[in-house]
Amino acid sequence: MAERSSTGLLTMMLEPTPAVAMTLPAEVREKLAELELELSEGDITQKGYEKKRGKLLAPYIPQIQGVDPSLQIDNRIQASSQVALQGSKSNKSRAANTRDERFRSDLHTEAVQAALAKYKERKMPMPSKRRSVLVQSSVEACTPPDTSSASEDEGSLRRQGRLTTSTPYQGHSHPAVEHWFNRVIQGSSTSSSASSTSSHPGGRSVTTTNTTAHAALNVNAAATALADLMAHTQLDNHSAPPDVTGLSERSSHHAERPHVASVRGVSRGFNHHTSVMETADGCEWRGEGSLTLIDGVPVNSRVSNKIQQLLNTLKRPKRPPLREFFVDDFEELLDVQQPDPNQPKPEGQQMCPLEGEPLGVVTNWPPSLPAALQRWGTTQPKSPCLTALDNAGKPVYTLTYGKLWTRSQKLAYTLLNKLSSRNEPLLVPGDRVALVFPNNDPVMFMVAFYGCLLAELVPVPIEVPLTRKDAGSQQIGFLLGSCGVTLALTTDACQKGLPKAQTGEVATFKGWPRLLWFVTDGKHVVKPPKDWHPPIREASNDIAYIEYKTSKEGSTMGITVSHSAMLAHCHALTQACGYTEGETITNVLDFKREAGLWHGVLTSVMNRMHVISIPYSLMKVNPLSWIMKVHTYKARVAVVKSRDMHWSLLAQRDQRDISLSSLRMLIVADGANPWSISSCDAFLNVFQSRGLRPEVICPCASSSEAMTVAIRRPPEMGVPPPGKAVLSMGGLSHGVIRVDTEEKLSVLTVQDVGQVMPGALVCVVRAEGIPYLCQTDEVGEICVSSGSTGVAYYGLPGMTKNIFETVPVTPSGIPISDRPFTRTSLLGFVGPDSLVFVVGKMDGLMVVSGRRHNADDVVATALAVEPMKFVYRGRIAVFSVSVLHDERIVVVAEQRPDASEEDSFQWMSRVLQAIDSIHQVGVYCLALVPANTLPKAPLGGIHISETKQRFLEGALHPCNVLMCPHTCVTNLPKPRQKQPEVGPASMIVGNLVAGKRIAQACGRDLGQLEDNDQARKFLYIQDVLQWRAQATPDHPLFLVLNAKGTVSSSASCLQLHKRAERVAAALMGRLNTGDHVALVYPPGIDLIATFYGCLYAGCVPVTVRPPHPQNLATTLPTVKMIVEVSKSVCILTTQAITKLLKSKEAAAAVDIKSWPTVLDTDDLPRKKSPQMYKPPTPEMLAYLDFSVSTTGILAGVKMSHAATSALCRSIKLQCELYPSRQIAICLDPYCGLGFALWCLCSVYSGHQSILVPPLELESNASLWLAAVSQYKVRVTFCSYSVMEMCTKGLGSQTEALRLRNVNLSCVRTCMVVAEERPRIALTQSFSKIFKDLGLSPRAVSTTFGCRVNVAICLQPNRLGKLAEQGTAGPDPTTVYVDMRALRHDRVRLVERGSPHSLPLMESGKILPGVKVIIANTETKGPLGDSHLGEIWVSSPHNATGYYTVYGEEALHADHFNTKLSFGDTQTVWARTGYLGFLRRTELTDASGERHDALYVVGSLDETLELRGMRYHPIDIETSVIRSHKSIAECAVFTWTNLLVVVVELEGSEQEALDLVALVTNVVLEEHYLIVGVVVVVDPGVIPINSRGEKQRMHLRDGFLADQLDPIYVAYNM
Repeated sequence: MAERSSTGLLTMMLEPTPAVAMTLPAEVREKLAELELELSEGDITQKGYEKKRGKLLAPYIPQIQGVDPSLQIDNRIQASSQVALQGSKSNKSRAANTRDERFRSDLHTEAVQAALAKYKERKMPMPSKRRSVLVQSSVEACTPPDTSSASEDEGSLRRQGRLTTSTPYQGHSHPAVEHWFNRVIQGSSTSSSASSTSSHPGGRSVTTTNTTAHAALNVNAAATALADLMAHTQLDNHSAPPDVTGLSERSSHHAERPHVASVRGVSRGFNHHTSVMETADGCEWRGEGSLTLIDGVPVNSRVSNKIQQLLNTLKRPKRPPLREFFVDDFEELLDVQQPDPNQPKPEGQQMCPLEGEPLGVVTNWPPSLPAALQRWGTTQPKSPCLTALDNAGKPVYTLTYGKLWTRSQKLAYTLLNKLSSRNEPLLVPGDRVALVFPNNDPVMFMVAFYGCLLAELVPVPIEVPLTRKDAGSQQIGFLLGSCGVTLALTTDACQKGLPKAQTGEVATFKGWPRLLWFVTDGKHVVKPPKDWHPPIREASNDIAYIEYKTSKEGSTMGITVSHSAMLAHCHALTQACGYTEGETITNVLDFKREAGLWHGVLTSVMNRMHVISIPYSLMKVNPLSWIMKVHTYKARVAVVKSRDMHWSLLAQRDQRDISLSSLRMLIVADGANPWSISSCDAFLNVFQSRGLRPEVICPCASSSEAMTVAIRRPPEMGVPPPGKAVLSMGGLSHGVIRVDTEEKLSVLTVQDVGQVMPGALVCVVRAEGIPYLCQTDEVGEICVSSGSTGVAYYGLPGMTKNIFETVPVTPSGIPISDRPFTRTSLLGFVGPDSLVFVVGKMDGLMVVSGRRHNADDVVATALAVEPMKFVYRGRIAVFSVSVLHDERIVVVAEQRPDASEEDSFQWMSRVLQAIDSIHQVGVYCLALVPANTLPKAPLGGIHISETKQRFLEGALHPCNVLMCPHTCVTNLPKPRQKQPEVGPASMIVGNLVAGKRIAQACGRDLGQLEDNDQARKFLYIQDVLQWRAQATPDHPLFLVLNAKGTVSSSASCLQLHKRAERVAAALMGRLNTGDHVALVYPPGIDLIATFYGCLYAGCVPVTVRPPHPQNLATTLPTVKMIVEVSKSVCILTTQAITKLLKSKEAAAAVDIKSWPTVLDTDDLPRKKSPQMYKPPTPEMLAYLDFSVSTTGILAGVKMSHAATSALCRSIKLQCELYPSRQIAICLDPYCGLGFALWCLCSVYSGHQSILVPPLELESNASLWLAAVSQYKVRVTFCSYSVMEMCTKGLGSQTEALRLRNVNLSCVRTCMVVAEERPRIALTQSFSKIFKDLGLSPRAVSTTFGCRVNVAICLQPNRLGKLAEQGTAGPDPTTVYVDMRALRHDRVRLVERGSPHSLPLMESGKILPGVKVIIANTETKGPLGDSHLGEIWVSSPHNATGYYTVYGEEALHADHFNTKLSFGDTQTVWARTGYLGFLRRTELTDASGERHDALYVVGSLDETLELRGMRYHPIDIETSVIRSHKSIAECAVFTWTNLLVVVVELEGSEQEALDLVALVTNVVLEEHYLIVGVVVVVDPGVIPINSRGEKQRMHLRDGFLADQLDPIYVAYNM
């Protein structure tokens, strides 16, 4: 792979060309390096950096005249490929100043650039964000983050800025390049999910003119293509996806292969201004975003442009074509990805376990580590053990072996004998003790560690907790608690720095046990008496120390290491590294755990070595410090991480005089990281001239569980030369090793980590399931069996068995050895010469659709995209979350404060494309968070599991989010194909065979109900009022309460009659019989009196809700519309409203000159009308009932006199209403059942109605319930909004209400009047809250009515005489149905709590005289009772039709006079427009009949047809509201096949972007739907009507017209 020799510096095109780089003088190169360091540390701004850099380079850049800048940018990529090819031809050696970064072999950057070239023209819609969200909230966000603390793997290097010149690409001179380029472009078109989406821009400009010509013809084509585009069907693999932008060139684009043209750099401005695009609504979209109308509604908004752009970027998810097989509707299985038959499979033989060389026998080897310390402390007390440095790099203190021995003894004696609680010693041998020492105090740590060993206590080293909320600190506390730690050792300085409680003691950290803190500084320890000696025993299997480790999920485990394993590991390291007595070693690692502890604290004492400990804080200030110390102390060995090598590259300023020739071993502790190779290569490149020998670099592989697994031996041991492997990423993702020969883009270069440790047996086993041995060309988990591994996870026997006692078996199931193996969590293989190669870690493994990806590899790809311009290096986290039964990749990075929205967004879209091309995997979510906000691991680096936790809890607070569910989620169930409908006969036979009933039911028969109903004698309701005024003149009919709970007005039969007469007298002179009159009154007696007045005068009343004085702009137009649509010739109202209708404010909202006559009825003269009007027939119109449906349609229905009387009679019979009864009504009196109960029923049945206007509850929430209690009401009616006001407003006040003697035990029935599915959660919480006030849990029930019939179901309990004998109607029943079946219009009952179950409550008992049937919405045939269909109703009180302006007869006939297409074809039905089903329950009613329950599922107009299935918005909304505590309300609707979710955010705006991922996840998991757009708005934006129902269509219109002022709009890709 010759390409690799082209340098990292050259791959980013906008950098000096190779020739330039070679010729830059050394001092210029050094100055550039200094600049770079300053920039990466945040000492200068990007702008300052670019300016200074430009100056430095100006003299050396060949000027190119007259090159179009856009060409230069577009040529960036070709030039880089050119460089690559030149490099491969001449194979030049690397320039001395080449610097690769860890996480990026040059090749990788190059690959990323080439991959991105394919996407040049792809545009994605930017999310829109309210300005306030852009302002970063945290103070620290404005300061550049301290790069130093950045990461484990941090390189703060930033790529050089752009040079504005680059050679234009001449195609003809480089046929090779062109060939290579074509290959790149066509390379992964099938496998990559986004790659093929470039919208053939090359062909674009040519055909623009005729596109316009075709535009009008193509509207339908565009719409169908769009619908196509969203349906997940598989395209033939090689064609580009359908492109909504240019349908007219569909036919030509295969021939042209226009991709290449676009990349060759046609300047972008060339065709921009003429681009015309057709959208689904049949509009053209001209470049700048104004939509011109072709056919439909003009839309001028950034929203629709964005959605259009989004549709253009969406394409069909790739999925293998499904085998044809029959799937029953219920088996809505997720699409299981069929393995690709062509995927690579392992072909090698079964591997043989690999043995390390035997452990040599050393003569006077100490029997244990404390024995070694005793030996050196007594025989060589002056010999140096450890040198500590300060932040300036000066040696502060050198601990000698004599000092270490005496100080450890003192501490051991003090711990065992001087600490006591209640006269018992606090510690006994074997107890665990926490060691809390800062990273810059190795001396105190070493004394404490050996002090514990001498006292036979078990040290548990942990990090210093800095704040109470450190990432992962809670888990550390859990570890301390489970280890039973009661004492923590620390230094004086550290103890002072810990957070304190008010008492001055160290605060208790969250999740930590109570600890005593003991300071180990000299003054607190005592000298042991002469006769006390610590027990020095031979190494046993007792626990020596516990090392902590954080798992992938974030839990912290303690790994126990026994004395014998500790000794054996020291022995093995000594042998493998050839350590000799008295050697000097430089340690840059954390001395508390892993390699830093093994080499710098344990093995060093075994061999009396001298350790120079370099603290992390010094490395941050001076990354070269470790190299200087190697030089100064002539150290033979240095232990580093690749990060330390990387940092030193950035900083090698004027250090001409350093020499690394003393090093015989440079141990790279994270050599197992696939990306360490580039750091090693680059480091060697630079420092070879300073005496560093290539063979000195020794990568090693280790894990907390198995300790050191393999290490490259120093050259003097005569080992085979080191190896490198260039592996295909595609192969690796299938777990197979394939050496890549074709110089493809996606390869991984890894180096070996040397040979197995002495005395160890190593094998590679399958990572998942039974540990079968792998084949030789298969990647698996490396397992080790030796005496020098950890022993167990402390206190976790189950996990210990899995990890520390694995028994690898051959394919036939035979164990390969009787020794147990320890899993290392390293993924790798054994290469030639028995060298071990590691390609990843189990912790970073992400299995997506059966393919494995390594988090580190994905990080590398992300960082190779214009690295460091927008995000901080090393501040990037990649992990996977499980959504819809598969892992999904999430990338989170910290954004630089100076990056603009557009830049970040572009960077994000390029990262998606790069990952897609190189790894062939889609990224589910990419989030950018403000600088310094990701949780940090102790020594820099990101705390991955904590980040993942915050992401899933919605606590990450990103400032930019890009979700791509459309491209990643490929395992959705197949869209439902509608079957051709079966004929009527087969339907009936099918139902009979299946034993299903036809779903129909009816209330009691009116004819058989004998009752002493006097009102039945009268055909007209107004006659009933006259009769009551004569028969019982003083009987009180109505009481109206005000907010204080006192009666504001009342009316007896006679009073009401008299007031109605006055109104009639006023109307008779002025109006003709049959005229329509609008009644605009607040709820009260006036409304009722004028209603009857109109009937007396022969006019048709229309009740209208009065405009809201504070909100005229929205409420007045509705009033005007009803008045106009109902053709009212006169408005009756009060004086106050008359003034309001004609006020200045009203004039701003409507044209007040066009109101019809307005009559103020406040002071009408006491005049008797000459004679009452008698309608000639009961079929005449009595009144009009207008209401706005939830879909925003204003519909008025006609109620005849006959229907009005039938309605009253039906309600009277169902609720057993008679004059001695009182009922309380808290409803709006303007339409539907609310109007009937308020204005009609009392007059018909003679009972007394206590009227509570719902508006009054806003000022006194307890008004309605207090009235119910005061009047001891048995039956009461309310609406859901009233119920909600009570639960929200009074939930916490039940105690106060009880003290006011509010008692609800009198209530037998509380009915909620609704035109929707019963809201179970609300009725249940209402019952629960007011149970304390005596409300019976059986009292609350619901009713159902709609436009065609305002009362279909009412659920009263039996009252009066028979109350004691049980109830007339059974309690409303609740069933649980399978939500997945419901989407297919099937009803399948399941048990409560089963997955996907949806609770539904019956809507009440069907009223007398009402018949209900369930019909198929399309065929209009009857359905069986296991089907969901439209509820049809037949009843004497059906409305007679719609009353609309244009009298759309078709609509009218269809809704009110429908007949079944087969079965009973005679009955005339009305269609309710609601979907539901009937269930015969086991319960019987009073008459002994089985009770048929009607379940309303939702309005047909509101349902969403998605993926061939029927969804009810409320179900999706319920899931969404559950997904995060800050979501107050939610509404969903569809637009051009996209599901739009609008959520109201009830928290700080920071949380807005957290919701995007949570909403997308929950809808995918529970409904198998991909959310297209997530809109986050303020509370109260979702419009709600007077019945408390969401008006989703209004919301949709507001969204499309861009009127919502959203906090954030996210367009999911």
